[in-house]
Amino acid sequence: MPRDHSDPVKKLSDIIERRRLNVLFQPIIDLTNGSIIGYEGQIRGPSDELLHSPVLLYRLAKQADRLLDLENLCCQLTVNSFAELKLQGILFLNLDVDVFLKHKFKEVQVVQALEKSGIDSQGVVITLCVREPYEIDNPHFLPKIISRYTELGYKVAVEDQGEIFQSQQEIYPACVKINQHLIQDIDKDPVKVQLLKSLLENVTNSGVITLADGIETRGELLLSKELGISLGQGCFIARPSKKPVRVTPSEICHILAANQEDITNTEHNGINAILEKAPVFTLENNNEEVFQVFENNPQFSVVAVANNKIPVGLINRSVFINRFARPYQRELYGKKSCTTFMDPEPLIVDRHISIQELSGLLAKDQRHVSLGFIFTENGLYLGVGTSQKLIQEITEMQIQSARYANPLTGLPGNSPIDDHVDALLANEEPFCVCYFDLDNFKPFNDVYGFSMGDAMIQMTAKIINAQCEAELDFIGHIGGDDFIVLFRSQDWEARCRTMLEKFGTDVMSFFKQADIERGGYVIENRRGEREFHNLTSLSVGGLPVKPGVFKSHRDIAVVATEAKKMAKKVHGNSLYINQRDYAK
Repeated sequence: MPRDHSDPVKKLSDIIERRRLNVLFQPIIDLTNGSIIGYEGQIRGPSDELLHSPVLLYRLAKQADRLLDLENLCCQLTVNSFAELKLQGILFLNLDVDVFLKHKFKEVQVVQALEKSGIDSQGVVITLCVREPYEIDNPHFLPKIISRYTELGYKVAVEDQGEIFQSQQEIYPACVKINQHLIQDIDKDPVKVQLLKSLLENVTNSGVITLADGIETRGELLLSKELGISLGQGCFIARPSKKPVRVTPSEICHILAANQEDITNTEHNGINAILEKAPVFTLENNNEEVFQVFENNPQFSVVAVANNKIPVGLINRSVFINRFARPYQRELYGKKSCTTFMDPEPLIVDRHISIQELSGLLAKDQRHVSLGFIFTENGLYLGVGTSQKLIQEITEMQIQSARYANPLTGLPGNSPIDDHVDALLANEEPFCVCYFDLDNFKPFNDVYGFSMGDAMIQMTAKIINAQCEAELDFIGHIGGDDFIVLFRSQDWEARCRTMLEKFGTDVMSFFKQADIERGGYVIENRRGEREFHNLTSLSVGGLPVKPGVFKSHRDIAVVATEAKKMAKKVHGNSLYINQRDYAK
């Protein structure tokens, strides 16, 4: 039976007739230097109604056959607002693809709106927006739209989800906008990275500019830049606003500037940490000279032998000393060439090799794990390395990686959380910090084991994620059983209470029936005394943050931690909201 859309349709008609739409602008920046090159116009419905969401707004317009009316109104309002605000740079104007599927070009009044506002066509990029999946029966459909607006002097962007551009090889728009679903968690998903690299190769060869949409974290920003994407936008950079920022937030500029050197040295950083500038011997040096170097320099594990700066062998300390220290060996071979005890087939790698590639080579030939390897630059000797230092560097990289993404849940770690908080503060946006913590989690681990504890943490992450709005809310995993959510959803309190209710139901599957009946479990403490602990519950400390009150994530962390502690004082699943007005 078809659903009755009479009330929503009436609301839609009222919105269109009374022009009750809000126009927001989100800055688009150049990822090489952080400068704002333009703004994307975005539409929202009335803030107090369900049709506030553009997805729902357009979906209903299609169902009610009001899509053309809605799109023309959106164009007019966006163009007028851009002109009134006197925003500098390019206007990225979204047009729903379905409009062109169902209506003729002349009925879409984008050109008229632009001409009336006085905006030069050279300063406009028309983005063919795909709000919902669709199929194109006519393979010449997209090229026709691109050609049409290109002839009129406008640039055209195609929104790509990893399929459209590759399936339409004749399409050469001015810009390819990489869908936010591809960008989301790109720094943690190697499959997406490979898909994006393939897409970028096709696009770059065609001279097309690329734009990463929906950048929400530091990792997504940096990897987008590292992959060579030209432009970027997203809430991590700056949120859409009626009064958008005119200058890129300083935190974003700092991240991009600090990363510039990192990108320049990306292939060298890890290698530089394990490359040793050890002495190099020539064919004329003898074993006694090698022995003296090892004896006087205990820090050297390996040294190289080169001929005209071209490495020909490697001498490992332990191998050399073991053989040279045997009876009569020093007398027999002391004056002999140092090639006597060298490995004539060492592993030789260029300094530009990545840590991952070097690890792979060592895995293929275990001999080099114990002997070491030689680094060259342009074929000439540069230094030596050992597997011990390689392992140390890999361990350090893993530790650093854990700061950006928790390996258990895949959620952003401490650094992205801090960056996101600071970005929200810089944009002077109201938001709410909610600190989640599991109560009596250690006793649960002691009774049921760490694997069950990990499963409970993962379950908690899923519950939190299910109740958050991907476009608005940021979820982070501080570590262990602690989570942070930065809510921009206005109904954050209701969402938290739903999480608590869901957790209270689902967590029961982790306990034995006997423990459920007694309400907890008994374990021995360090003194051998038996202690009773309540079943694991979830506590949430909420801190509403108003613009201009807190200066940095450090200030917020202190107050949010206090709110969490207050929540934990309440038995069972609980939410404590810090109501103090810090603006006073």
